[in-house]
Amino acid sequence: MERPGLGSSTWVPGRTLLDWAEDVRQLDLAELATVGFSQGAPFALACAARGLTSAVAIVSGGDELAHPESALPPDVRQLVDSVAADPAGAEVEFASFGNAETLWRLSIDGSPEVDREIYLQPQFAKAFRRALEAGFAQGSAGYAHDTVLHFARWPFRVEDLTSRVHLWYGGLDGNPTHSPDHGATLAARIPNVVRHYLPDAGGALLWTNAREILAELLAR
Repeated sequence: MERPGLGSSTWVPGRTLLDWAEDVRQLDLAELATVGFSQGAPFALACAARGLTSAVAIVSGGDELAHPESALPPDVRQLVDSVAADPAGAEVEFASFGNAETLWRLSIDGSPEVDREIYLQPQFAKAFRRALEAGFAQGSAGYAHDTVLHFARWPFRVEDLTSRVHLWYGGLDGNPTHSPDHGATLAARIPNVVRHYLPDAGGALLWTNAREILAELLAR
């Protein structure tokens, strides 16, 4: 599924995280299990907040950075504050910055060697870049709006989730917008949660540990 404004999905101005959950509801899928990778995390948790999924795996996922309990590095705090003060202006800034090539370079240059070994494999790099290019096929507006939704307060409380939630973080993942403390604070807020912390892994867990992640997600 492609979120509005990404790929070939129609752009919807002013949409929210919970609007995405309503889009998913229209598919009428039974016993849905959900994976949220990186900035997909709040969208996956929005589905859980609306009771659409019984189990969620958040993999190298974006944290609720605007939550008062989040201890943020100064540069991330600045981004969160700018989104809170002027979300429309922040969206313009994100749109001017975001494109497929920039995100590719950030993924490669900002990742530890354990992740680059995955990302730079020829077949993987081709698929990864194709996915990034599809995401920006309509321009950068969809990416920019998703980023604002990530950095703003989420319109649901993770404390109220009833789904099983598995958090997966690698200790070598240095992206502070994933989670500054590798999901520790987020795990403390979610009732039915298991936090998996792999100290020698990076942010590419969805590919390096896919079998383990999906087996845990589907276990009953």
